[in-house]
Amino acid sequence: MTDVPFSELALDPRIEKSVEAMGFTAATPIQAQVIPLIRSGADVIAKSQTGTGKTAAFAIPALEAVDTQEAKVTIQVLVLCPTRELAQQAGEEIRKLSRFLPGIRLAEVYGGANMERQFIQLRRANIVVGTPGRVMDHMRRGTVKLQHLRMIVLDEADEMLNMGFKEDIETILQDTPQERQTVLFSATMPPAILALAKTFQRNPQTVEINASQVTLEQIDQSCVEAPASRKMEALNLLLRYHRPNRALIFCNTKHMVDELGEYLNTHGFSAESIHGDMKQPQRTRVMNEFKRGRVDILIATDVAARGIDVNDLDYVFNYDIPLNTEYYVHRIGRTGRAGKSGSSITLFSGKRQMGILRNLARAVKSEIRVDPLPTQEAIRLREHQRNVETVVRALEAGAGDGYEFMVEQLTARGYTGERIAAAALSLRFPEPALPAETAGKANRETRREGDQPSRVPKAKAGSAAYGDVVVDIGSANRVEPKHLVGAITERSGLSGKEVGKIDIYPEFSVVGIPADRVGDVLDTMKGCKICGRPTRTTRLAESEREEGRPARKGSKAAQFAGERIAKRNQARAGGPVRRKRKIPDFEG
Repeated sequence: MTDVPFSELALDPRIEKSVEAMGFTAATPIQAQVIPLIRSGADVIAKSQTGTGKTAAFAIPALEAVDTQEAKVTIQVLVLCPTRELAQQAGEEIRKLSRFLPGIRLAEVYGGANMERQFIQLRRANIVVGTPGRVMDHMRRGTVKLQHLRMIVLDEADEMLNMGFKEDIETILQDTPQERQTVLFSATMPPAILALAKTFQRNPQTVEINASQVTLEQIDQSCVEAPASRKMEALNLLLRYHRPNRALIFCNTKHMVDELGEYLNTHGFSAESIHGDMKQPQRTRVMNEFKRGRVDILIATDVAARGIDVNDLDYVFNYDIPLNTEYYVHRIGRTGRAGKSGSSITLFSGKRQMGILRNLARAVKSEIRVDPLPTQEAIRLREHQRNVETVVRALEAGAGDGYEFMVEQLTARGYTGERIAAAALSLRFPEPALPAETAGKANRETRREGDQPSRVPKAKAGSAAYGDVVVDIGSANRVEPKHLVGAITERSGLSGKEVGKIDIYPEFSVVGIPADRVGDVLDTMKGCKICGRPTRTTRLAESEREEGRPARKGSKAAQFAGERIAKRNQARAGGPVRRKRKIPDFEG
């Protein structure tokens, strides 16, 4: 389906004026299909990736549905988003679309922000955008009342379920009028989404925009092989070769985000990092710096990047290969927007990862070109060519007027025009700074290791290569293996297959983790919510697994280990044996 002019959608003239002011003339496929359906009052399920214009698809009809003439201001539209960044992004777009609509009052509610300020906004809001947890908090306080709600939008519904918000969403939906309109956007359609739709929607109309439609047509996709031990140096070379105006770099773990941010800043790049462990004011500051162009490079995890929407992003780098096709499309779909071209570059190591990229290319029906790692000489030539183009533009603009006297003096001293020009250019364009060893080492190791598969040992759960972590949530909180697997894979970058044995007890759960990844899991799980409840993850020591050697008396770990041992002994003595649960094969 081709883009449809907004003029054909018969928008409210004031909204059409806002759309024109934002620089858009045509509706994207998802907008063209969804806007008329929502206008008709139908419940809608829309399957669409990030970057397809879905925010405007629900925001435009939502704004048209708000009654700004009501005697007492009430909440008429509620938009639920999985992260603070995405809620901020949705709120920003709604504000832009409503700039010529008097009477629209928007409140954004999410964790990490000033509660008093949210109280003030909510008193006069007819549209609320927020995360499920904070909306629930306001409902308990009585500051969010939904008895007059006309429309509820679940944005990135699959992500909200993956993050453990299922119960919160159900509670919110149950507290809304039955006659409300329910609009659901999701990148994927797992059974949990379909069950939610069946329970809370009435004869929903389904719209699907697949990954090949999203488009990847405006995005040049390539990959570069780099040995795992030299990935940072390889990224250094790529950044110096391509010189992006604004780039987004994706990593699979928060630890790597921080490590890579430190490396790039020590090597002369203007880079900032963003992930879930950062405080909200810090995250907001980083995002603002990036959007305003004060920072050239932003390094992020998939979850933290959900709310990033920058139209002039020219490069996306996948430092780590994304966990699945949806993540790949989400990532590279950040560039090549608003009719502009963009580029994505993915780093890989060995034949196994090359195979993963081939599968991604087949899934998105696009070519992912294999490029060589730039050499030092290639970077110099590329930089010189840029400098030549800069001088050409300056000459065409009339630069140099007023400097003839200096040229005459230098000529009189015997210098040729070529030497004078070369000296002047050297002052303006110094040789690009490049670590002398970087290019040689990275390229040599690529050639040496390029034909070798990645050496990632695949240990089996229960082997000595696995360690145990304790998560302080259990069956009393209705936690299931899928909740734990989903939270761990989402935050740490592990795949579902790598998660080992899971034991769930009333107050806590014990999860097997590859021994070399236990530290990453502990770091990335800080502050993680599972089933809507904040959790704490700790290490179960080796001594605590041995029946005759309990942990330090009175410690939390000793309590956990003791209960676990008691269960095991009960089973051996012929007592009730816990039914083994089949752990679903999650991939992130």
